[in-house]
Order: sequence, then C-alpha cells, then structure tokens
Amino acid sequence: MSTLEFCDVTVSYGRRVAVGAFADRIESGEWVGVIGPNGAGKSSLLRAAAGLVASSGTISVDGSPLAAMSDRERASRVAYVAQSPLIPDDMTAFDYVLLGRTPYVGYFGTESSHDRAVAVDVIDRLRLGEFAGRMMGSMSGGERQRVVIARALAQEAPVLLLDEPTSALDIGHQQQALELVTELREQQAITVVSAMHDLTLAGTYTDRLVLLDGGTVVARGDAADVLTADRLGEVFHVCVTVDVDPDDGTVIVVPRRGFPAR
Repeated sequence: MSTLEFCDVTVSYGRRVAVGAFADRIESGEWVGVIGPNGAGKSSLLRAAAGLVASSGTISVDGSPLAAMSDRERASRVAYVAQSPLIPDDMTAFDYVLLGRTPYVGYFGTESSHDRAVAVDVIDRLRLGEFAGRMMGSMSGGERQRVVIARALAQEAPVLLLDEPTSALDIGHQQQALELVTELREQQAITVVSAMHDLTLAGTYTDRLVLLDGGTVVARGDAADVLTADRLGEVFHVCVTVDVDPDDGTVIVVPRRGFPAR
C-alpha cells in the first residue's frame, strides 16, 4: 500500500517543455489514467516517475523522494511497463518474467523458489503458460507485450506505471491484462498510473482521469466529467459521440465522421 505524489514536476528536452509543473497525489490502491493526444506529455511523466528521464520537482512514494533511492530500491517501489521496451530475442519468456524479481535477489545470489513461484503465478494468470519456454524473438508483438506486463507484475512493487500497456493487444487480451491489474489492485492495494489512448478503456478501468495537452493539465476527475464531446473535440481535434451506459455508468467514446468546428 503506497501513495505516489508529484510535486511541481517538470520534464524538458532542451528548450521544449514536455511536462510543466505537474502536481497530483495518487492514493494507495487508486488507479489514475493519464490521457491526451500524442506529444501531450503522458509518457514523459511516467518515464520521470520511473527515473528514466531527468525532471525537476519531486516525485515521492510514501513521502520518500524516488530521486534519493538506489536503482534497486526504486525498482522495489515502482514497476514500469514501457511503451516500446527493449526485449532480448534470445531469452525465454519465463526467464524474462523472472527478471521482475531482480530487486529481491542479492548481487551474487540467484532467484529463490519463491521468486520462481511468483513468476509462474503471473504467467498462469495471464494465460502465458504455452509461451513460457519460447524465445522472446519468436513471439508476435502482442505476445511479447503480455510477457512485458507479466514481468512488471512479477516485480510486486506497490506502484505500477503502465505506458500504453494494451496498445499491441487484441480486445480479448486487453481485457485479460486490465482485469488482472484490477484484481491485483483490489487484493494488494497497488497504486496504478497508466497512460492510455483508448479513452473508453481508460474511463472503464480507472478511478479518475487526468487529461494533458501540451504538457499541462486540461481537466481531471471522473470519466463522465473529463470525457465530454466538446472537450475531446477541442483537445484531440476530433468529432466524437459520448454515451453513458445507464446500467453501470461506463463512459463510451465513439468517433464519428467529420471535423470539429473551429
């Protein structure tokens, strides 16, 4: 159970500000979806939290700044699924998932039976058993993406960062992966921040949304408050219809033909 807090976090690439003075507090067990058009700063924000890009301001877990932690300690607190991870072709899926246990293995140690059991459990839950012995290089993009998610879940960090985790998955495997994250969140109170392009999925699975545009927050709140047709037209420059399921309140965003009025 951990709280993730951003305090005036800014990410810049040269003179270009990708994220400007972002502030938010994600409570223990909460799932926040970060949405926005390409270049809005979603990935930069997550990469800053993962320690992969430089940033100013403070990002902390349970009040402890991540920047002051060693790589091993940070990895035990925060797991990260990259949008386009570097994956070794000559490693089996099982061994790749087992890498998620690295923060808990001594520098000259080997994985314990518990570490291996955690990897097997995650592989089974994501229905990846048939791929466990296959080389990563022999898999399709969607299969590899599921293994990448499995590695992050095997890390058992209290904070999980997901950068477009379902972009390469078909609809069935999208639901599988997101339902597993939901299950783990409910069972272990893990804190989740995910960048997602599919607005309907984002609104369905998250507790609340943060909409970025040009590195700044345009809106934040419940899906019904953030995902309005007028706001999405203004930010994404699209025509959409937004419906709310009367039974469960799911917000459904459907593109329609035409261009928004300017």
